[in-house]
Amino acid sequence: MTYREALISDIKNIQIVRNAVKENMLSDPALVTDADCEEFMTIRGKGWVCESSGEVLGFSIIDLEEHNVWALFVHPDDEGKGIGKKLHQLMMDWYFKQTEHTIWLGTGFNTRAVEFYRRQGWKEAGTHGSKEIKFEMSFDNYKLINQLS
Repeated sequence: MTYREALISDIKNIQIVRNAVKENMLSDPALVTDADCEEFMTIRGKGWVCESSGEVLGFSIIDLEEHNVWALFVHPDDEGKGIGKKLHQLMMDWYFKQTEHTIWLGTGFNTRAVEFYRRQGWKEAGTHGSKEIKFEMSFDNYKLINQLS
């Protein structure tokens, strides 16, 4: 497996992973366009992929403008291999080299993602809309967690 910065040419495969997930599914896949992905990866922030034999197994995209995790998804066939954890580390290390601003994300209630983010040290900060838990990570908390691990 190889981890690297996401390229515009990865968008097609990123969309395949995004639309294959079993939790936090899009109500309408057309809601997240290729143009959206490109904007978040090249203008608003940065993205990373995990690939094997040219196939994208997972990806993460972070948004510096809104200070949030825009996406972190692993293909269901590749869950449990540490891909999400490594993609999380790559994007968070990069994010906190750019800014010390607290970052947030939203994820569906009663999903495995909730426990994943708790294990990574995220703190619940209420709700995001009516269907998601809002999590936050401060610079100081991230720094502390990474000194301990």
